[in-house]
Amino acid sequence: MFRWKGLSCGLLFVSVCATVLPLPADALDKVIFRLATENDDLRAELRDVSALQTAFEDERTSAQDLFAAALSDYGRLLDALYANGYYSPTIDILIDGQQASDIPLLSVPTQIEDVRVLIDTGPVYRFRQTEVAPLPPGTELPEDFRNNERARSGAVGAALDTAIISWREAGYAKAELESQSVVADHARQALNVAMRIAPGPRVKFGVLRTVGDSNVRGAVIRRVAAVPTGTRFSPQVLRDAEQRLRRTGAFSSISLVEGERVAPDGSMDIGVNVVDAPPRRIGFGAEISTLQGVRLSSFWLHRNLFGGAERFRVEGSVSNIGAADSGMDYTLGARLEIPAVLGPNVDGFVYSELSHLDEPTYLSDRLELGLGLTRIYSEDLTAEGGVSFVYSETEDDLGNRTFTLLTFPFSATLDRRDNELNPTSGYYLDASAKPYLGLSGSQSGARLTGDARYYFPVVEDKSQVLAARLQFGSVVGSDLDETLPEYLFTSGGGGTVRGQPYQSLSIDLGNGDKAGGRSFVGLSTEYRTNLSGNFAAVAFYDAGYIGENSFYDGSGNWHSGAGLGVRYNTGIGPIRFDVAAPVSGDTGDGIQFYIGIGQAF
Repeated sequence: MFRWKGLSCGLLFVSVCATVLPLPADALDKVIFRLATENDDLRAELRDVSALQTAFEDERTSAQDLFAAALSDYGRLLDALYANGYYSPTIDILIDGQQASDIPLLSVPTQIEDVRVLIDTGPVYRFRQTEVAPLPPGTELPEDFRNNERARSGAVGAALDTAIISWREAGYAKAELESQSVVADHARQALNVAMRIAPGPRVKFGVLRTVGDSNVRGAVIRRVAAVPTGTRFSPQVLRDAEQRLRRTGAFSSISLVEGERVAPDGSMDIGVNVVDAPPRRIGFGAEISTLQGVRLSSFWLHRNLFGGAERFRVEGSVSNIGAADSGMDYTLGARLEIPAVLGPNVDGFVYSELSHLDEPTYLSDRLELGLGLTRIYSEDLTAEGGVSFVYSETEDDLGNRTFTLLTFPFSATLDRRDNELNPTSGYYLDASAKPYLGLSGSQSGARLTGDARYYFPVVEDKSQVLAARLQFGSVVGSDLDETLPEYLFTSGGGGTVRGQPYQSLSIDLGNGDKAGGRSFVGLSTEYRTNLSGNFAAVAFYDAGYIGENSFYDGSGNWHSGAGLGVRYNTGIGPIRFDVAAPVSGDTGDGIQFYIGIGQAF
């Protein structure tokens, strides 16, 4: 017989008795769990923690494997019962009718025919006394660690964790448990808990020391981490420092280690241990639609280019391959990002882009050079601003023109989606303003854009989602014929209105001439539902508006499209296949299809 013995004066104990019930014979293809009181949820939980159950599922059913698993299950099942507030259970694990703990280790049977686990949980225990002291002012212990609450062992651990974390957040980095008393009062079916905390000294940050080898300079690591020497210790400061280092992309592993000792002046050094990420990375993408044709893109990334955790990215794309209404577009760009140029949360960048755009309303050869700063306010809020020089040679229905501009782009993005490629809840907001100074060929003005997306899970498991998107654009300050054609707006195609031809809605200048508009509104809705396996289905409706004036005034034109789609979920996001047709407007007819990676928005 296997028996847990306890002492009086309050130590926890569980008596395990060999209560053998008459049971029918079963084939040795599973572990038979029997509870004295029916409780399907508890039985399932006990199965989940059982080493015997795992052995059967893994087909490890030799006598030695089953015997070893049975011995380990006494402790496993006891812990699970404690976690549910049962402190006087009886656990019998019978191997061919014999208590597993009574079988001599040198006489393990060579064959096992029957394995049964018999459990009498006993009564539920409740907290009678709960004390954790001392605590920093304002500390609130978990609600389930209170008198008369069910005495789950996890609640005791959570209360201790809360106390230690509270002291650490108050600056006491070495707070620890000094003593504890956990007493089961079996007569009252109660648990009495008393824990004493030793806060230790109040700590301030010492020196940040790099540990191990890295191709990133130590001075750069310290600058990016920005742990403030001499200030009060804070776990959040360390978490933020680790996140800043991770955000550079230069490291595959990062850990900040607190010093073991606190100096007489209260300072504690911090060690930072990093493992460099592979320096180079390449990627590619592809999209297909009926009228837009094929779009291919690729990038090459070099991490830590000069030893300062820089990111250098070269990106190129070819689009509108085989498009019905436009020629091919070519774009080649390069961008160098430098972390922590003006404080730990401000990165710098320089970039260049060369493009040839053959669009339905214009033909352009363009060069852009720029630099700027990115400010990271939080994990989901960033802003970017800079200055750029733009040179463009353009041919459209207004003639052959050359534009030279100085622009001052600014954007802000708030991204609270639960998943970037396949969001099921949250929202996304992006706003940008690009004031421009016309040096030649263009008046001065500004281009404004906005993009708002919202994702609402219709059912609790997020298997059905309603997604909505609102886009707007406006060109202010410059007349339509004095604005760089690339800054004007058109509608139609995968990014705006599916089912309508690419950039098919524009401004009619008369005599068959067309140009983009100075105002744009886009509306999109999708209903997404999971099917069997990795498949999902989507129904969608898109609408777009283009106007000649700077803001929506109803004088422009709308068109819309709708359709159905299929998604196949992969590790890198869903593969998208949409079929759409026009609903309103006179810009197109027939069926369009679109293929890509990730949701449409």
